[in-house]
Amino acid sequence: MIEPASSANVRLQDLWEYRDLFYLLVKRDITVRYRQTVVGAAWAVLQPAALAVVFSVFLGRLARVPSQGSIPYPLYAFSGIVLWLFFTGALSRSAESTLGAADLISKVWFPRVIIPMSAAIAPAIDFGVSFAVVLAVMLAYGYVPHVEVLLVPVVALLVLSVAIGMGLWFSALIVRYRDVRHLVPFLLSVGMFVTPIVYPFALVPDSVRPVYALNPMVGVLELYRWSLFGTLTDSWWIVVIPLVTALLLVISGLRFFRRAQLTFADVI
Repeated sequence: MIEPASSANVRLQDLWEYRDLFYLLVKRDITVRYRQTVVGAAWAVLQPAALAVVFSVFLGRLARVPSQGSIPYPLYAFSGIVLWLFFTGALSRSAESTLGAADLISKVWFPRVIIPMSAAIAPAIDFGVSFAVVLAVMLAYGYVPHVEVLLVPVVALLVLSVAIGMGLWFSALIVRYRDVRHLVPFLLSVGMFVTPIVYPFALVPDSVRPVYALNPMVGVLELYRWSLFGTLTDSWWIVVIPLVTALLLVISGLRFFRRAQLTFADVI
C-alpha cells in the first residue's frame, strides 16, 4: 500500500514540504526539452513565427480577415499564436504527465499533484522567450508598449491556472481511461478555431457571443491584447469569465485528482 504517512488525502501544505521535488521535476522537463536540439530555445520563436506567416498569407492576404483596429495582421496573429501555444503546451504536457510518471508513482509516495503542476511550468519558459520577440516585433511596427503591458505576467498566470485546472482533470482521467489522451489534442485543435487567435472577437455575431465567451481563453486573449495594444471589446464582461473559470477548474481539479490518485499505483 503506497500512501502518505499522515492520511490518504494530500494536504496543500504537503506541496510546500515537497517543493524540492517540484523544482527538480521542472528542471528535468526544461533540460530534456532542449537536450540534443539544434536550435534549442529558438523553437519557442520559430514555431509561432512560422504559423504567423502561414495565417498572414492565407487569412490576412487571401481571405482578407481583418485585425483589431489598425494593428497589422502579422503582428496581431503572431501575438495571439504565442499565447495560444503557451496554453496548449501547458495543457498537453500536464495532461500526459501522470501517465508518463508511472515508474515513479508505483514505487514511492509523494503528492501526486506535483506531477501535472510541474509539467505545466516548462512552456512558461518558452512563452517568456517568445513574448520578448513579440515586443521586438511591436517596436518594429512602431507600436510602443504602454504601461498596461505590465499586466502580461498576470495574464500568463491566468493561462497557467486554466491549463493546470484542466490538466488535473485530464491527467487523472488518462490514467484510468487511456483513450482520453486522444481527446486532448482534438479539443485543442478545435479550440484554435473557436478562440479569437487569428481573427478578432468583433467578427463573432452578437447572438452567439454569450455562448462563445464560455471558452475561458476568449476572455484571456482579449485581456492579453488590451495589455499589448490598449484595445478591448465592448463586451468587457468576457474578461470576468476566465477569472471565475480558472478558480473553479483548479479547485475542482484538485478535488478530483485527490480522489483519483488513491488508485493510481494499481491501474497505472
